[in-house]
Order: sequence, then structure tokens, then C-alpha cells
Amino acid sequence: MKCSYRLRIVKWIDEETALRSVRTAVFIHEQHVPVDLEWDEFDAISMHILAQDLDEQSIGTVRLLPNGYIGRMAVLKEWRRKGIGTAMMQKLLEQAEHLGIQQVKLNAQVSAIQFYERFGFQVSGKEFMEAGIQHIKMKLRLNI
Repeated sequence: MKCSYRLRIVKWIDEETALRSVRTAVFIHEQHVPVDLEWDEFDAISMHILAQDLDEQSIGTVRLLPNGYIGRMAVLKEWRRKGIGTAMMQKLLEQAEHLGIQQVKLNAQVSAIQFYERFGFQVSGKEFMEAGIQHIKMKLRLNI
């Protein structure tokens, strides 16, 4: 299968516009997350993975905080189910291991539990509401 996108590890300061474009489309417009909940001080200190198509249009992103928290996983609607989320998560987990992070955690949208379970994440706790969407905490111990 021909790869129609590429992944890059980027910093917020260098690619803020590209990262914002994906998250605005997915979280703010599609999922109606309030703007004031989407943007926070953690973007500047996180490692981001940016997926772009062959024309360098941004199509996906995810971030890893220094404490091992994964968040803001987003893929544009027309690019879903093409392996982009899987590729981003694999790359992020490799980077987390490389950084010596022993355990990663995330707040998964309930609809994405099975996606994360494929990587070995386990549900931890009860469902809760975050930004008007049902979530659940999940964690994964890394092999470092």
C-alpha cells in the first residue's frame, strides 16, 4: 500500500498553525469542544506528532506531555480509517519509550476504547464527562 501521508515529530512553537488547524476542525467544529477547553499551557511543553498529506496539508496530530500523558489525538474526518491514528500512536509510544517514560496514560473518548486497547492500554476507573463527551482513563506500562 502506498503511503499517502508522513509523520513528523514537531514542537508547538514551530508548527502551532498546523497543529491548531487539525484540532480546531476535529474538536471545536466537529465535536463542539469549547474553545477555552481546547487550548492550554501544555501544548508548549509537549512533544507533538503531526501527520500531513503529500501536499503538506495537516491531517492528524497527537501530543505527549513530559509526565507521560497522551492527549489531543485527532485525525480529520476524511482521513480516518486509513491507519493514520495507528501510525501516530505507534510513533508516539516509540518516542515515549525512547524518553524513558515507564507508563503512559490518557483520557479516552469512550467510543475509542477499542482503538487504544489494540496497543495494550487498559481501562482504569469509571467513565466521566470531559468537554461534554464521555471519557475513561486508560494506561499502558511500557517495555523499557
